[in-house]
Amino acid sequence: MKAASMSLRGRLERLYSRVASHVESQPFGIDVSDGLAPVVQRACSRIPHPVVRVFKLLLLVLVLFIAFLNLPSLRPYTTDLVLNTKDLRQPILNTASPDDHKATQPASSSNHVMDCGADIDRLAKLRDRFKLDDEVEYLKRYVRITREPIERQQRTFLQQRFLPEDDEGQGLQVLDLTKNVQHEQTCPEPLEIAVTQSPSPTEADLSDFIFAISTDVKRMRDPLIVDEWAFWLTNGLGHSNGGKLFLRLIDASDSELTDAAQRLAEAGIDAQVSALDSRLHREMAVRYLDLVPMLYFHPDSVNRKWLVLCDDDTFFTSAHSLVERFKQYDHEKLFYVGSLSEDAIAVKTHGSQAFGGAGVFISRPLAQVLSTVHQTCKTRAKIRQSNTGWGPQGDILLRNCIYDNTDIRLSQLHGLWQLDIRGDASGFYESGLSAYSIHHFKGGTKWHTTYPLNTTKIAYTCGEDCPYQRFITEDDFIIANGYSVAQYPYGVEFNLDQVERTFRPLMVEKEWNFDYMYGPQRPSLSGTGKKISWELGEAETNLEDGVTIQTYIRRKDDVRWTTEDGKPMKSVDGIIELVWISA
Repeated sequence: MKAASMSLRGRLERLYSRVASHVESQPFGIDVSDGLAPVVQRACSRIPHPVVRVFKLLLLVLVLFIAFLNLPSLRPYTTDLVLNTKDLRQPILNTASPDDHKATQPASSSNHVMDCGADIDRLAKLRDRFKLDDEVEYLKRYVRITREPIERQQRTFLQQRFLPEDDEGQGLQVLDLTKNVQHEQTCPEPLEIAVTQSPSPTEADLSDFIFAISTDVKRMRDPLIVDEWAFWLTNGLGHSNGGKLFLRLIDASDSELTDAAQRLAEAGIDAQVSALDSRLHREMAVRYLDLVPMLYFHPDSVNRKWLVLCDDDTFFTSAHSLVERFKQYDHEKLFYVGSLSEDAIAVKTHGSQAFGGAGVFISRPLAQVLSTVHQTCKTRAKIRQSNTGWGPQGDILLRNCIYDNTDIRLSQLHGLWQLDIRGDASGFYESGLSAYSIHHFKGGTKWHTTYPLNTTKIAYTCGEDCPYQRFITEDDFIIANGYSVAQYPYGVEFNLDQVERTFRPLMVEKEWNFDYMYGPQRPSLSGTGKKISWELGEAETNLEDGVTIQTYIRRKDDVRWTTEDGKPMKSVDGIIELVWISA
């Protein structure tokens, strides 16, 4: 009995020693010696009653288990490595030259030879990529643009048909993609469209702006993410447009940090990439607030006018327009610019502040104020105040820091779209609204899915005003440029000034969720037989001749395109190609 007791004492003391030494080796102290030592000593003493001894042993195991749960992870702490993309690929990050701008300005004319024949090999690849049937309905249509000194309109009526008359043999044709047969097709006259003289994305100069994004390694593996950022941070030819990106990768290793920096450098993005450890910076809301002084004290921010916080799924669709709009603000004064959520319930829940996914713009003088009071804005009490039931919110922590220390309030900028909408977002994107930014477009279980990188390629042909602009033909087709081509078999018998309510909110569903931002919406036409749509699948731009080819896809089994009794409106899948050329 005595030997067994001595053996038990030895095992417990060794276990206690290992736990205590491991805790003391961590970068922050957890002093368990005072608390655990008496417990171990008492448990190791000779206990005459077996039940009491078992109870105390179980208590000891529980204490040790709780201590183990509170130990930091054995994973190595995040690297202190900081990488600048300029150091990785210096030639790529040179300032864009005048020749670069000239090469990618919207073309004034095109020598493209029109060809409306079906390329079966290309269509077969599209079939495989988008999982279409072998039999598809196909149309190729040319659009010729003329750049004129006009304002962008939310809708433009064309005095032409989208589908040529059937007796000319130029309309929709059904193709069997298993048969590599040459399909000759006479091209009808192109649709003639007048567009504004808005500049190309290549002409934007974002040197007044420095951006901060915090994300994790998993999201950085998205194959599109760097190209999406490059659209608004470069000239499209691998050169920085002057904008600077400060990227923080959560829990990244040296190799992961290097890989991310290399990808950014190859895209031509001027960025600094660093890591942070989530065990040392646990609260996401605090990490978000910390970005403000990090940007303000960054050497590259000294000559910047605006510090911008945004999400990794924020996409600035019109960089040049953004620059022009911010010239209307006095950057030498305190300014806090952003947008509320479009969902009134989200505003009611979280409060009135700039919702970060749309982009939060802070003037340098305001950033200076925030950097001096920064520590007082992230106390435990402040963090609790920022929790609206969804966990502490960085947007709220930032707003409270501004409102508690200044008289400045949010300057609402329409066109910065938070897009707190889920499901089918076509109603928004087909409304003709212009945008500085969009957000929440990567789908998942919460939000909606669209591909702005494809949509905005048309801007290289007809300027930044073109994406999402609506063109309406005589035969009741509406082109939402870069998003969809929709046909209305019973005519456009609805108010074009109203957004179609195809989407739903994340939170509580009310009929008026979005009214204060979009205006009252008209009912969805899904499942009514009154609308059928082809949505953009891919887009390609040839920068040499300024031609953009958009490929729109329709699936026969899309439940939206059925009649009221549930019958499909089409019996085969569909492909429409729009080829945009300059006059």
